Amino acid sequence: MRSQEQKPDNARRRQKNAVLAAAVLLLSACSQQQTAAPTYHAEENPAQLSDWGMVSVKDRALRLGDGVTPYDLATPLFSDYALKLRTVWTPDGAPAIYDADEAFDFPVGTVITKTFYYPTPENEWNGDVSFGRERSINDGEMSLDHLRLVETRVLVRREAGWDALPYVWNDDQSDAVLKRTGAVIPMTLIRDAHEDGGRMEPFAYLVPNANQCAGCHATNATTKAIKPIGPKARHLNKPSSFAEGFNQLDHWLAKGLLTGEIAQPAPRNAVWTDQAEPLNTRARAYLDINCSHCHNPNGPADTSGLNLEPDAAGPALGNCKTPVAAGRGTGGRPYDIVPGRPDLSITVFRMETTDPGAMMPELGRAVRHEEGVKLVSEWIAAMEGGCS
Repeated sequence: MRSQEQKPDNARRRQKNAVLAAAVLLLSACSQQQTAAPTYHAEENPAQLSDWGMVSVKDRALRLGDGVTPYDLATPLFSDYALKLRTVWTPDGAPAIYDADEAFDFPVGTVITKTFYYPTPENEWNGDVSFGRERSINDGEMSLDHLRLVETRVLVRREAGWDALPYVWNDDQSDAVLKRTGAVIPMTLIRDAHEDGGRMEPFAYLVPNANQCAGCHATNATTKAIKPIGPKARHLNKPSSFAEGFNQLDHWLAKGLLTGEIAQPAPRNAVWTDQAEPLNTRARAYLDINCSHCHNPNGPADTSGLNLEPDAAGPALGNCKTPVAAGRGTGGRPYDIVPGRPDLSITVFRMETTDPGAMMPELGRAVRHEEGVKLVSEWIAAMEGGCS
């Protein structure tokens, strides 16, 4: 039962959401751009991404279909420094049902997309890529100037459950083609681009095949059912990047994309790069989005005994916990986390290494996330105590 103190807060929230709803309609009316009509394919897996009508390319811009909503996460998953444009569309504007902890319950017909792209030094593609901030959406489109589209992953909610489909963008960047077997794309990452020439790091960008998609999205080892990872309250509870002045959860409520009571305060993950946030909350947010879909009591890595969800603590979090069966993945280190000693912690080793047999995550990266390693190392170094 909710406390008496929450009732006025919920009333104020409903009043605020009514105002926001009117603003959403106004914002939608301001866009005069004609866009594609989104289409739910109940059984067919279209060969072209454009056949879904969620995103398409015209005049060197990536355009959203009618009623397609862009969103982002407080702390995003690391994928070889790729930037991402995330969208969600539901049939007839039907809402998802709010859940405080798990991914929202989306209606049948929902299509979620995630488009991976990189900034490029030149508009002509030569394989060189850099990284930075994600591009904004203006009037339903994102400029592709000095950008390279790589892949778009589609999650579609069908009667039998979610299906994951990988699409790879063609050379002329006009459309993406279904590649159920995935793809490997050679690239060169330019690190420290502000320095003369920068550090050039060749790597092989992996587009996962359909089965590998399930490796992350099948978050329950028993049911093996595919589910979204990002659309959870704690990841979405942030100022909207696409509707100025809105909290992203409030924006979804006002738009009719979400329904249900949201008790206050709603769950919230930190922005991992925000130095104003406590070190502990930043590191835990990073480990949550990058690791906890596998490392949780019911996940594919449940036998490891490691739990990287936000409420985990003690040995379950890795403190002075010996690995169950990591092989060379230990790097010769004794425990998952040794408080005060990141140099002795297996967690840091597995984030640092690019050895396919030892690195974590196992999929989705070929290069070291230097900033992520630094954050987790600082977090462990700040821990008190040690392991006997």
